[in-house]
Amino acid sequence: MTVNMLVPLAKLSCPAYQCFHALKIKKNYLPLCATRWASTSVVPRITTHYTIYPRDKDKRWEGVSMERFAEEADVVIVGAGPAGLSAAVRLKQLAAQHEKDIRVCLVEKASQIGAHTLSGACLDPRAFEELFPDWKEKGAPLNTPVTEDRFAILTQKYRIPVPILPGLPMNNHGNYIVRLGHLVSWMGEQAEALGVEVYPGYAAAEVLFHEDGSIKGIATNDVGIQKDGAPKTTFERGLELHAKVTIFAEGCHGHLAKQLYKKFDLRANCEPQTYGIGLKELWLIDEKKWKPGRVDHTVGWPLDRHTYGGSFLYHLNEGEPLVALGFVVGLDYQNPYLSPFREFQRWKHHPSIQPTLEGGKRIAYGARALNEGGFQSIPKLTFPGGLLIGCSPGFMNVPKIKGTHTAMKSGVLAAESIFNQLTSENLQSKTIGLQVTEYEDNLKKSWVWKELYSVRNIRPSCHGFLGLYGGMIYTGIFYWIFRGMEPWTLKHKGADSDRLKPAKDCTPIEYPKPDGQISFDLLSSVALSGTNHEHDQPAHLTLKDDSIPVNRNLSIYDGPEQRFCPAGVYEFVPLEQGDGFRLQINAQNCVHCKTCDIKDPSQNINWVVPEGGGGPAYNGMQVPQALSDGTSVVLNDCLCYTKAMAIPFPKSLDLSQRSREPIGTAQNGPDVPWSPPWLANLSCPSPALIVHQYNSQKTSTI
Repeated sequence: MTVNMLVPLAKLSCPAYQCFHALKIKKNYLPLCATRWASTSVVPRITTHYTIYPRDKDKRWEGVSMERFAEEADVVIVGAGPAGLSAAVRLKQLAAQHEKDIRVCLVEKASQIGAHTLSGACLDPRAFEELFPDWKEKGAPLNTPVTEDRFAILTQKYRIPVPILPGLPMNNHGNYIVRLGHLVSWMGEQAEALGVEVYPGYAAAEVLFHEDGSIKGIATNDVGIQKDGAPKTTFERGLELHAKVTIFAEGCHGHLAKQLYKKFDLRANCEPQTYGIGLKELWLIDEKKWKPGRVDHTVGWPLDRHTYGGSFLYHLNEGEPLVALGFVVGLDYQNPYLSPFREFQRWKHHPSIQPTLEGGKRIAYGARALNEGGFQSIPKLTFPGGLLIGCSPGFMNVPKIKGTHTAMKSGVLAAESIFNQLTSENLQSKTIGLQVTEYEDNLKKSWVWKELYSVRNIRPSCHGFLGLYGGMIYTGIFYWIFRGMEPWTLKHKGADSDRLKPAKDCTPIEYPKPDGQISFDLLSSVALSGTNHEHDQPAHLTLKDDSIPVNRNLSIYDGPEQRFCPAGVYEFVPLEQGDGFRLQINAQNCVHCKTCDIKDPSQNINWVVPEGGGGPAYNGMQVPQALSDGTSVVLNDCLCYTKAMAIPFPKSLDLSQRSREPIGTAQNGPDVPWSPPWLANLSCPSPALIVHQYNSQKTSTI
């Protein structure tokens, strides 16, 4: 994997581009200059995915069988996050309670349940306790009740404490600090125990429709396609799952939900969704600095007042001194030179943050987009044959920085509404796929709707002259005093993709070089995310037009995709011949955060699912035991983790044994590269095929 240094391209060796920035030429001269340094007679082909180049027009696919097997269920759920699992569990609880036989199938693109769930979550347990009133007896992993709650404004050198008054959204009394991947994994076990058919490693790639236009179900992704889009000899079609009702619980900015918004015009009466990107690390710190149950939130530095964002630092009580820390940047930022990842790394050096991390060790990294639109951006939730739940439509309480509890409640309400309709003796439907309108009605009567309505104006109030601080003042007056009962609803400023200013109107941001102890480079960070994809498959980051990244994004915005991506997927590299640059997509780096699909100013990037099982391994990430004593390395579900290096699991081995397959023992002493005998004979997508000694006695999952 290769990662750009993410500096303004004016600093690179392209003379024309240097000239463009040095002269600060006027906007009307831009096309001429851009043509000069980006010129090439043929635009390099980047996208090979069948969603852009249909297979029925590709001669290489002639004669290939496209038949798919189909399974029938009552309910199919896409996505095994908190919302999807809550819906599945509640459906089977009701079925058992009323002695009904309802088949529920749940598909999840991650290799294991919880593997794509990124969190440093502070959980409001309200919905969880409603769904699992006996969670303590069942051993749910809620191990850290909040004992201390702190909030502050940061300047470059100082920390200004802000009191958290009772009733403010940031108050965390009664909440739990959790590792959400662990909680989701536990919920998956409960779902399976109730009879839910859970299928991890199967990515829902296509929505299926009946002839009357209602949802028929979904199809999982095809496998066995070469990087250039041609079929392999191992090509297999995906599986069709048909259902009376299909629940879409894909999480923030789901790629199937995007299609449904257009198909059924679900956003006709709401504002565009707005987003943030959340970056997180997990650290093992000095036990003397460990304060289990402490919750820290900050706003301010290193962001300016017009860039929405903030940080969290949570002290977990998991038997070892762990802290989860992260940084959120609103994706409505305007400066194309801003890098959320580098802002996060810079924040860790603040005098009030760095002492906690000094002497510690970073053991995990990840990133994910967040819904920030709130009440104003909730779309129509039901349509013939299906409905939307959780973070897919967006139920996050932004000032509270919590969305898990509302997502879970939406799943429960959806399940109850579907069950009533499936078991109704007077069931009548105008379409083959059932439209469960009762779900949306019940949601509007619930505490979820009331909670989101009360905080609806806090996020958009940050768009004024005072920026974030104006939003804090607004919160103090209209939320804390009037509890969100003001008779108006503020609007957002439009889609995040429209907010970037041209590079010529902005000042490049000079970020400090990472020190390798507190702050780190992007490549070593991605290595800690557990990310792995089959290399020989079409890139799932598809472009509608391969020429736009250079001809528009690079020429006008200095290639913002190389900065807003938190995984180094996009980089502009010099052309092999002549002057100029081309976009290189390192799809194997992708952590499935969806930021590129959201923030791309040309809306040219369309994120689609890769082969099932690919992506990050947040919940299954394991740091191997020290090898100097000859101990066998044990693989986790997807990757063997070494010293800032990921080695993919050999796919020719028995996958049912992959989580326990030893790959050999170290015999050459500490820090000596070593390769197991079978490694040379296996085909593996990554060039990183050496196992290094790693002198650590800790194992952990994010």
